[in-house]
Amino acid sequence: MDLLINGCRLNVEDLGPRDAPLVIAHHGGGGIGSLAEPRDTFGPLADEYRVIVFDARGCGVSEAVAPYSHAQWAADVDALRRWAGVERVTVAGGSYGGFIALEYALAYPEHVEAVMLRDTSADGSNLKLAFENARNQDRIEIDWDNFNRYWSGRIRDDADLKQCWSEMIGLYDHEYDPARSAEAVENGHYRHEAHNWCFQHNWGSYDLKDRLPTIEVPVLVTVGRHDWVTPVSSSETIAALVPHSELVVFEESGHSPQTEERARFQGVIRDFMHRHVPARPVPSVSSAG
Repeated sequence: MDLLINGCRLNVEDLGPRDAPLVIAHHGGGGIGSLAEPRDTFGPLADEYRVIVFDARGCGVSEAVAPYSHAQWAADVDALRRWAGVERVTVAGGSYGGFIALEYALAYPEHVEAVMLRDTSADGSNLKLAFENARNQDRIEIDWDNFNRYWSGRIRDDADLKQCWSEMIGLYDHEYDPARSAEAVENGHYRHEAHNWCFQHNWGSYDLKDRLPTIEVPVLVTVGRHDWVTPVSSSETIAALVPHSELVVFEESGHSPQTEERARFQGVIRDFMHRHVPARPVPSVSSAG
């Protein structure tokens, strides 16, 4: 469905029982992501929980209304919470969506019940490690001009974004399947304006490490052992700084343990929710429109 959220039309799916605890899951990939990934990852929880997934502004098929800043994306999450009519939410996100989940937890602590993260980072230092990992691998040939333009936000148009993404997607899975990667590229959404904004405006100021110790709710931190772009060390940093955190490393995964070790991942997130946010009817509150 389409919802007008903070002056921007967003593509939203509202899953599961309306009186159950709410999970709002933010997709990754600033300009290449869509609700398809969090729907597949967190949607199975909708047998017990209410789960909202959506295309962020400027992403998927949602409207393009700048800014595409972390603060704006977090504010959109909170507007969705108000629309849903609940006081507290579990916020979830993988990769770039993990940035927004952390930003939300810090900006709106009174409305956060728990946090679930997957293959993410608390600052931009992972990009230096990612470049080193890309240089040291022999799986794929890298066009370094395209690679550098991608990670510095100098993409020309949506077709250029798709091309650059297709050239590096082979780095992401632990077991590289060219056919599966090609299919994922074709099924994707490409929005170069949002992508460029992420790396031209957001990246340089992104550093939450000093504030992570103030997060008081339970935080699940998951990561694939062989993740090249947000390595295990990035998740270890988050887990070390957040007081009530749990770190789970998936030994046979790259950047996407939610698909590479799906059964175990589903078990981990459900167990976390059962322990910290038991499924139960919750009272509604007045929505803010």
